Amino acid sequence: MFGRLMPREGRFFELFNAHAEQMVLAAKELALLMANEGDAKTRIEAIDSREVRADGITHDVIALLHRTFITPFDRDEIHQLISAMDDIVDAIQDVAESVTLYNVETYTAEARQMANLTLSCCERVRHVVSLLDDMRSASDMMRTCREIEQLESDCDRVMRTAISTLFRKETDAMKVMKLSAVYQVLEKITDCCKDVSKHVESIVLESV
Repeated sequence: MFGRLMPREGRFFELFNAHAEQMVLAAKELALLMANEGDAKTRIEAIDSREVRADGITHDVIALLHRTFITPFDRDEIHQLISAMDDIVDAIQDVAESVTLYNVETYTAEARQMANLTLSCCERVRHVVSLLDDMRSASDMMRTCREIEQLESDCDRVMRTAISTLFRKETDAMKVMKLSAVYQVLEKITDCCKDVSKHVESIVLESV
């Protein structure tokens, strides 16, 4: 009863939203990179910049968690949620690092499709996170979580098709290795988005 009467720290929601915005901006840069739009080096630097900003927000959330008496929901859930969100941005950066490491300069239609699915997934993560401060939106949150999980399945399917096509049609073994690695890190992004959706589902089920 005492805890219910204490003021809750609302800045957590501001930080979640700020982090989600960096995530979507990084995903947009990645989609543009895969579409060969603009200078690749500039796109990769922009992704790195978004990752640094997101990492700073993650640290702010954890610091706030340590000095806040009453949190909006379970402390472990807050920590797990922001960590899972940060994993998404880290995975986006992993793609950028992979294309740099392997010197990939052109991308397949499948890579572009996966990048677009990744962007759609991140946009839905941003949406569901924006609703966390109002549990009256529980049904909207659960619906969006299901959409995230469907997009993850779609991306996984595209990756399997892409790798199958690569091994059947590409004769350059080095190119096969490079693109396979890029496909796998692209798919990892949607895996991380799905992890966020699972945490959101848990928060909703515990709160309603």
